[in-house]
Amino acid sequence: MKHHIVPVRLYLGIFGALMVLTAITVTVSFYDLGFLNTFVAITIAVCKATLVILYFMHVRYSNKLIWVFAGAGFVWLVILIAFTLSDTMTRAWIPLPPPLPM
Repeated sequence: MKHHIVPVRLYLGIFGALMVLTAITVTVSFYDLGFLNTFVAITIAVCKATLVILYFMHVRYSNKLIWVFAGAGFVWLVILIAFTLSDTMTRAWIPLPPPLPM
């Protein structure tokens, strides 16, 4: 198996991008975006996770089978997030039952 040598400069660039995305996350958290808060936070988190998976886990330079399994895990994560959001976004649609008589 051949190994790809990644320069330290690239690692520092990815680290800088992760720090910028973290600063954006903190800055956006102080603003009330309504229902978009969750989507903005998840979008930034997905960007950070993609950088970590590609470069720090060395998927970027791996063979195609590793890409398939990493992509399958990422798709599974998207499915889990979609089901969680569909549950939490529709909870207000269910009417509450009347209180029990005492």
